[in-house]
Amino acid sequence: MKKFSRFRFALLAMGITAILALTGMNLFSLYALHISAVESSVDKQREQLEDLVLGVRARTWLPVSDLWRIDMQRVKELQQQREGFPEQMYEIAQKIAEDPLYGEAFFMSASSEPCSGDFSIQRFDNISGRFTYTVDVPDYVCDAISMARTRMNVLAPDFRFNVRSIFDSYRTVTFAMFNPENREIIGYLTLPINREYLATEIIGSDIMRRFGTIDASGVSIWLDDWIRGEMVFSNTPDPDSFYRAEWDYIQRFPNMLEDWNIKMRYIETPEAAASKASLIRNVSLLAVAVFLLLGSLVFMYVTAQRERELSMRQASFLANVTHELKTPLAVMQAAGENLADGRVTTPERLESYGHHIYNESLRLKRMIEKLLDVARNEAGQLTLKPVPLRLDEHVKQYLTEQESYLLQKGVKIELEIEDDIPQVIMDQISFETIFGNLVENAVKYSPNEKYLGIKVYLKNKRVHVAVADRGMGIPANAQKLIFDKFYRVEDTLTATTKGHGLGLAIVKNLTERNNGIINLDSTPGRGSIFTISFPATAANKISLNGKAIDQKKVNSEYV
Repeated sequence: MKKFSRFRFALLAMGITAILALTGMNLFSLYALHISAVESSVDKQREQLEDLVLGVRARTWLPVSDLWRIDMQRVKELQQQREGFPEQMYEIAQKIAEDPLYGEAFFMSASSEPCSGDFSIQRFDNISGRFTYTVDVPDYVCDAISMARTRMNVLAPDFRFNVRSIFDSYRTVTFAMFNPENREIIGYLTLPINREYLATEIIGSDIMRRFGTIDASGVSIWLDDWIRGEMVFSNTPDPDSFYRAEWDYIQRFPNMLEDWNIKMRYIETPEAAASKASLIRNVSLLAVAVFLLLGSLVFMYVTAQRERELSMRQASFLANVTHELKTPLAVMQAAGENLADGRVTTPERLESYGHHIYNESLRLKRMIEKLLDVARNEAGQLTLKPVPLRLDEHVKQYLTEQESYLLQKGVKIELEIEDDIPQVIMDQISFETIFGNLVENAVKYSPNEKYLGIKVYLKNKRVHVAVADRGMGIPANAQKLIFDKFYRVEDTLTATTKGHGLGLAIVKNLTERNNGIINLDSTPGRGSIFTISFPATAANKISLNGKAIDQKKVNSEYV
């Protein structure tokens, strides 16, 4: 049996291990899916930023998109002859003048020196539609042309296109016009940038179109001037609530706007929020399923253990009952044989044999009645006849009837009954069985001091009957099991004391079926107190099956 129990425990452990392993794998998979969804959402946001930057670059090229179509050699020849530009150049300049991003255009041929004090730079006049030489040139235009010349001198040997854009941060953009066939720089077209329009109407507008506010997208995005340490634009209503240094991704403007970049901080995108909600929901369902599985396994294991213990108790009970049934029968058989053989002739011995036969028959009767009560209760055939009872009177009557038995056992009795104890409605035989079992146990399990304390009192509209002893007591871990069928506390006294583990189970069942409550207060080594209580009835009206009826009617029908 021990080997089988160990095997069953090993199977339980393996089952729990398997469930936990599968749970761990599922949790890992769910978390991996969540991370994948979050990363996919982040990648999507990054791609949006890359598209935004490409869109800004395309927007800066919009008015000069046809510049690369111009014959650069023709531009050089016209400039050398002071005859202006090809007509297509004027059309491009007119678009620049009408574009709110620029509004102005300056040109300087490659052979001139920028801002040297002479008329080396031409400015487009949108009224006449022509370029005219001027000395009124902003310093930032001069700086932009100088920077562009320096860069193009480095790039010229390997440059293969006829136009190159060179940004002076967000101030200007210079388009170097180049003749790749002769590896020759023709000139520089410089356009001042409207910073506010670029930041708000182009970049900021595209940010709001693609991402929306922080509440809509779950990301905080801002256009950052890292040279000045300034937040130029943000989709966050209160950008100061975020530290500018705390960013998760930075998108730069390649070959343009060197002082600016776009920074993004992830709060929680809608996709990530949906994935997180799905993760929480799936984990919750998984936790419930695992809890149910583990609970089912443990329940089956505990149930199997209890069934095993119950079967062992039943086997022990059957052996004990068989032995105890044989004992009184053997005594009565032996006494009967002696009487039948005429071996007993004196009146004293006849009386003694008669007492033996009578006492053993009572003992046999009590055992049979217990077995019948259990059998009837299990089969649902135990019928009760509730009648109004005075429990104090029945307690007195029982003690009177059992006085000789208790005195013979050397029991010290203390009886305390309050005045004016009301009646209760219950089955009389049930009370006699309940009270008899409690008294019998109190005497049986008191090996040293034979004490029986009985108290009948009224409390909270219930009549209480307490039976106390000063015996061995019941351990705390056994007090919850003491009312189970076939259960007996395992110790040296119970091992030598006859019993079947049925008495208290019968007491509890009969008490509850009569609308009563049973309580136990026990301290090992100091004794136990069993208290039963039943609802008290009014003087003339009592309750039977939930209906108020007249007491005289009950008396006439049941007594």
